[in-house]
Amino acid sequence: MKKILWVAALLLIASACKTNPFTGQRTLNFYPNSQVFPTAFAQYDQFLEENKVVTGTADAKMITKVGQRIAAASERWLTANGYPGYLKDYKWEYNLVKDETVNAWCMPGGKIVFYTGILPICQGETGIAVVMGHEVAHALADHGAQRMSAGTLQQLGAVAGNVAIKDESTLAIFNQAYGIGTTVGGMLPFSRSHETEADKIGLQIMAIAGYDPKEAAELWKRMKANSGGQGPPEFLSTHPSNDTRINNLTVWAPEAEAEARKFGVTSFQ
Repeated sequence: MKKILWVAALLLIASACKTNPFTGQRTLNFYPNSQVFPTAFAQYDQFLEENKVVTGTADAKMITKVGQRIAAASERWLTANGYPGYLKDYKWEYNLVKDETVNAWCMPGGKIVFYTGILPICQGETGIAVVMGHEVAHALADHGAQRMSAGTLQQLGAVAGNVAIKDESTLAIFNQAYGIGTTVGGMLPFSRSHETEADKIGLQIMAIAGYDPKEAAELWKRMKANSGGQGPPEFLSTHPSNDTRINNLTVWAPEAEAEARKFGVTSFQ
C-alpha cells in the first residue's frame, strides 16, 4: 500500500507539466481547466445568490470597467508572448458585493469579487486596478489549481505515513510533526510565493492597461495603515508582510513601466 501511494504521488508530480507563461517555469498543477473551471463557476454563482451583489452604481460599473481593461491587457501580453488562445476557457466576471471586509478575490477561470469594504482603501480607479491586477494574475497563473495539487500531495504524504507507522505513540508524533512541518515549511511558503507572483504579474498587466504601477506600493501603505501594522509573523502567514510587498512593488514599478512601453503605453492614470 505504501509503495502504491508513493508511485501515485510520483505519477501526479510527473503529470504537472503546465508552464506559467509569465515566468516560464513548470508548475505543480495536475488539475486541468476542464475539471477546475466548471466547479469554480458553480461555486461563484452560488456565492452571488447568497450575498448582496451591488449593481448599477458608479462603483459597480467601475469594477467592471477596470476588470475588462485588465483582462484585455492580459490577452494582449499573452498573445504577444506566444500564448494566443490561452484565455479561451476563461469566463471573466466582475462583481461588487456589499460587505465591510477589506478584501477581493478571484476564482479559477476569472470569476472576481470585490467587497465594498476595500473601496475606501483603493481611493478610486487606479487603486481598484492595483487590486484587480493582482486578482486577475492569480487566475492567469492557475494558482487555485496549484494549491489543490499541493494539498493533494500533502494528503498523500499523510496517508502514506499513517499506513507505514504501526505504533500509536509514534504515529501521533508523526501526525503532529507532519502537519506543522508541511504547513509551515511547505504550504505557507507556497501560498506566499503565489501572492508575490500575483503582485508582480498584476503590476505588469495594470501598467499595460494604462494604470500607474507606482500606485501599487501606495495602496499597500494604506492597507498597512488600515491594519494598524498588526499581523502574524510572515513565516506563519499565507501572505507576505505589508512591508515586503511595499518594498517589492516599489522595486518592480519601473520594470512594469518598461513592459508597458513595449505595448505603446507611455502615460498612466
